[in-house]
Amino acid sequence: MQGFKKVKAYVYGKGIITTDIAVKNGYIAEIGNGLDVTEPYPYKDGEVVLPGFIDEHIHGAAGKDGMDGTTEAIKTVSLALAKEGTTSFLVTTMTQSEENTLKAVEAVKEYKDRNTEGGADVLGVHLEGPFISEKHIGAQPLKYLKDPDPAFFEKIFAASGGLVKMVTLAPEEPRSSDLISAIKAHGAVASAGHTDAGAEDIARAMEKGLSCVTHTYNAMRPLHHRQIGTVGAALLNDGLFCEVICDLIHVSKDAVKLLAKNKPENRLILITDSMRAKWLKDGESELGGQKVFVKDGQARLADGTLAGSTLKMNNAVKNLTLECGIPFVKAVNCATVNPAENLGVTDRGIIAANKRADFTVLDGEFNVKQTIVFGNQVYIAD
Repeated sequence: MQGFKKVKAYVYGKGIITTDIAVKNGYIAEIGNGLDVTEPYPYKDGEVVLPGFIDEHIHGAAGKDGMDGTTEAIKTVSLALAKEGTTSFLVTTMTQSEENTLKAVEAVKEYKDRNTEGGADVLGVHLEGPFISEKHIGAQPLKYLKDPDPAFFEKIFAASGGLVKMVTLAPEEPRSSDLISAIKAHGAVASAGHTDAGAEDIARAMEKGLSCVTHTYNAMRPLHHRQIGTVGAALLNDGLFCEVICDLIHVSKDAVKLLAKNKPENRLILITDSMRAKWLKDGESELGGQKVFVKDGQARLADGTLAGSTLKMNNAVKNLTLECGIPFVKAVNCATVNPAENLGVTDRGIIAANKRADFTVLDGEFNVKQTIVFGNQVYIAD
């Protein structure tokens, strides 16, 4: 039987313990000592076995992007993400033409239909836009913005084969309530992002089913003492999951610490929001047809606007732990069980019996030494 033998592992409900982990048919069969693990995965002293990371907001990596609209691009991203310990992800679109958006989600459906293996598992689609605010456009192309349109969402959802799992929208825009209702009716997550929403807008949207905030702080109405805005509502409402890009570029260390201090520990989610420039050298890149310039790991449009990140998930966990002072296992939760709960994915995100055998193995410096998806070793460091 495959598995781990006498390893340090973060086991759900027990913390980091020394144990065996038996794997059968892609799932964790048993956890304990003295198990019949005859085909152990590699492991060295000083390493720790963790649940595989889940990235619910990632556009691209290694020169490819979800908006390329090909299964080959998705495969390239999937293989790259495995190198940073990510075992599951949502292919994230951006505000683009209807034609390009349909092409992107159809590629995800085709990829899933092929049951492609070898890298991180594709959970589905995160539709970031086009239902967002012009006031907080960020690096999204302005000409493709749409008012919230349930009919257009239904068209995209159908084209994806039901794989749209999350939608970022501006809840203050007309008909946003109808759109949120449509999103929730399909079991997907409605998330406030690229928005000028005030606290009252967020409260109304939560009544309809809004449950998340997209890359908190970035591209949204800031906190003010007479109107707490989107950021204040995110801090105030315990029921809202909050994404954060913890590269310490998009959001300062103190802002991350403030968010972590105000949110219940199971409501903070690490994302990379990375673009095709991740895993490449600095230089010129592209996002949604716009030129992006990457220098010292920072990706910006020509006017200086931040345009996604080059953040790797293992470094997000490292930053949250070492720079922001969050205990290691809680930081790991932000990249594993918390996004799993947000997305309603119950078969992964923790190391426990009967869960998927999705693991990442880190050394003492947060380097990824090995990644296992559904029991299969998909990455091992040189």
